Amino acid sequence: MAEPLRIMVVDDEPLAIERLQLLVARCDNVVLVGTAPDGEAALRLAEAVRPDVMLLDIAMPGMDGIEVARALSRSDVDPAIIFITAFDNFAVAAFDVAAVDYLMKPVDGERLARALDRARGTLEKGKGKRRAPSRYVEEFWVPDHHGLIRIAARDIDRITAERDYMRLHVGNRSWLIYRTIGKLEEELDPELFIRVHRSVILRRDTISGLTRDDGGHWAARLRDGGEIRIGRSHIGDVKKLAGRA
Repeated sequence: MAEPLRIMVVDDEPLAIERLQLLVARCDNVVLVGTAPDGEAALRLAEAVRPDVMLLDIAMPGMDGIEVARALSRSDVDPAIIFITAFDNFAVAAFDVAAVDYLMKPVDGERLARALDRARGTLEKGKGKRRAPSRYVEEFWVPDHHGLIRIAARDIDRITAERDYMRLHVGNRSWLIYRTIGKLEEELDPELFIRVHRSVILRRDTISGLTRDDGGHWAARLRDGGEIRIGRSHIGDVKKLAGRA
């Protein structure tokens, strides 16, 4: 049998900690190694008990969960992180932290068990050590009905700007996130994505060809049969795809 997962719980609400303790006790092959009521205490305790997995609240006074996760990623402790929160508006702020999962309160026992199984798989793949996070965004957490879902960046076909929001298109579905296109362009891997217009970013492998109309305007032909107009300031970068810059 595999070694028990060493679990640490961090939440500023005593009742929330108590509930998570009860839920963890019902999970197989895990052991609770400590609890902390705030971010600073979490960092100190993590250094002492070196948990495999941290169940980490986000909205806490002082150092919040996002800051705790970032601090841990720079340390030699670096447990797998499962965020737990009552609010969905932290999804965008959390996407650049290499979290294993993101659970909404009140946490369901079966959902927690699945998250812990995912954490175990992540740890086993890395032989107990998670890989260093990429300098580019690899995933997004987006609101979906009554919860949040994870979208891998490489699954996104295109991104379009809608005022202060960006719409992520995956197949026939789409989701809005609060982000500027300039900031998002900086954070996406340029090997995977290219900006073709002031309001459009495409995944490179969705482009099947380039066309030019009688007026000299260029468009990117997409594998799904659609076309996206290429802005004049971006045509040089897009032509590099065909070695024509």
